[in-house]
Order: sequence, then structure tokens, then C-alpha cells
Amino acid sequence: MSTERPLRADARRNRARILETARAAFAAEGVGVSLDEIARRAGVGPGTVHRHFPTKEALFEAAVTEHLQQLTDQARSALRADEAGSAFFGFLRQMIDDADAKQDLTDTLARAGTPLGDGTLRAAAELREVFAELLTRAQRTGRVRPDVDASDVHAIVLAALTAQAQRSDPSHPARVANLVLDCLRPAHRPATARPR
Repeated sequence: MSTERPLRADARRNRARILETARAAFAAEGVGVSLDEIARRAGVGPGTVHRHFPTKEALFEAAVTEHLQQLTDQARSALRADEAGSAFFGFLRQMIDDADAKQDLTDTLARAGTPLGDGTLRAAAELREVFAELLTRAQRTGRVRPDVDASDVHAIVLAALTAQAQRSDPSHPARVANLVLDCLRPAHRPATARPR
């Protein structure tokens, strides 16, 4: 039985603000941002940050874990949608559209070489499980080609994120992402027609 007392409302708000600030800072600047600087940007005192996250590593891992949990929640919401194909591609589109934060945080994690704790590993495993279910559901309806698995899709999404970052086209902001995601559709079911 846990002996931890639930956080007061103001403490919960502070913790959420610190995590949001930390995610943005780590994504944009890497893990070199100090806890004191994160406290300043979050509008709280350094002691408040240290009470919630005694080390920068603890804050970094909490930010990554929260990110994974948010993705899992979005994937679960997509599972409840009536149309499996639209839900699947909608989830991928949302990930790509939010690439500025998500991909940068992922890159930062890879560069940092920070060992992941059990909580983060569990969150990552849960996301993989829910995403695989989302993919299988879409494949059963014929909206996603049957010869891909979740690992293939992960690689394709990373390619879409990289391509979108490298080829910015304000007149057609989703052009590259559409081209990449189209490779997941069966050959006889193209996406919406694009201008020739």
C-alpha cells in the first residue's frame, strides 16, 4: 500500500507546468538546460522544481514518460473511432503535425543516452501495444496494406518527420507527409487526389 499523499491542486498545477516547460526546453535545446532555468521559464522557484524532480535526469525521464503516455491516450482514443482507417491515419497525421516537439524530444532522448527507468519502459511498451492494435484494426478493413507491421510504420513515420523538416513548403505544408503515408495504403486505394 502506497504511503504517498496525493498532491494538492496547486502542486499538481506546478508539476504540470514544470513538465510542459521542460519538454519544450529539452526538445529545443537538449538536456543542457539547467533546472534553475526551467524553473525560471515555468514561473516557479528552483525549490519547487527540486521538490518534484530532485535531479535533471528525473525531470527528463518524467517528460519523456508523459510524452509517451499522451501518445498512448491519443492512440486509445483513435481505437474508439468508428472508421478504423481514418482513425489510424488521423493518429499518424497528428503525430507528424506535432513533429516539432515530438521528434525533437525523441532525438534528444537518443543523443542523451539516458538509461530509461521501469516507468518509461512500461509506457513505451504500452504505446507499442495500443499502436499495434490500431494498425491491425485498420488492416482488417483494407485501409492499410497487409504486409507492414508496427516496426515498419514506426520507420515510415520517422522518415515522414525527417522529410517534413527538411523540405518546408508553406504552400503545401503536408505534401511530403502525404507522399510518405501513401506508401501505407493499398495500391488500389489511393489517398485523396493531389494536383498534377
